[in-house]
Amino acid sequence: MFSKLFNRRKHHENSSDQPLLSHVAIGANWSFLGTDMHSHLIPGIDDGAKTIDDSLILLKAMKAMGYKNIITTPHVMIDYYPNSKETIQNGLLTVQNAIKENGIDISVKAAAEYYIDELFIKLIDMEPLLTIYNNEVLVEFSMLYEPPMLFDVIFKMQSAGYRPVIAHPERYLFFHQNFKKYRELKEVGCMLQLNMLSIAGYYGRHIKTIADELLTKRLYDYCGSDIHHERQAAALNAMADTKDYHTFVNYPFLNSRLC
Repeated sequence: MFSKLFNRRKHHENSSDQPLLSHVAIGANWSFLGTDMHSHLIPGIDDGAKTIDDSLILLKAMKAMGYKNIITTPHVMIDYYPNSKETIQNGLLTVQNAIKENGIDISVKAAAEYYIDELFIKLIDMEPLLTIYNNEVLVEFSMLYEPPMLFDVIFKMQSAGYRPVIAHPERYLFFHQNFKKYRELKEVGCMLQLNMLSIAGYYGRHIKTIADELLTKRLYDYCGSDIHHERQAAALNAMADTKDYHTFVNYPFLNSRLC
């Protein structure tokens, strides 16, 4: 039932014109954030890093851009990435060992990006969820269709003691014509997490417009890279010395408390 109701579009990102990280100099300095709390760096378990070498390339790039701490968040999704706490924690151990072996001075922990489907609804009752901070849980849902029971699931999470952090709200197309939905999410206690590359126009001009408005209205709580691959790292790096970069510097994101 829920796999249809919460139908998920795969991420089709406008990355074909982005240079590889190896072709550009390190520019952006994100050290003021301290921690990135949304990424896909554990190899081979979702649509992020495919190999441990991919993971190391991305981690070295993030270290060079000033990050000190990473909370990586593999997808947990019944139809595509049915990860468990075990697969995530075992993958994290692989990454941590590789970091140590390669002398990369960066801390990596793991939570998850839970897709709201049948599996997730069961997990709320079955076991402790992986959190990014205290009781805060990163969640996502279909980018094309509004989940008919979204607020019921939010209430279920809260009843179980969790606080939902909505991943990349600017990318949910059905909210764009009904901006009050963003305020409703905040009013019921959700937190909102900006995808940093949305501000760079990586996902298209319209997504950037929505993200800019959410920033202006101070509705975001966290920002995350949502990095999956090298082209996204290069795009993040390329934001140095832009007006958008300076907007990040002056916004009161909560990332620093995750250090």
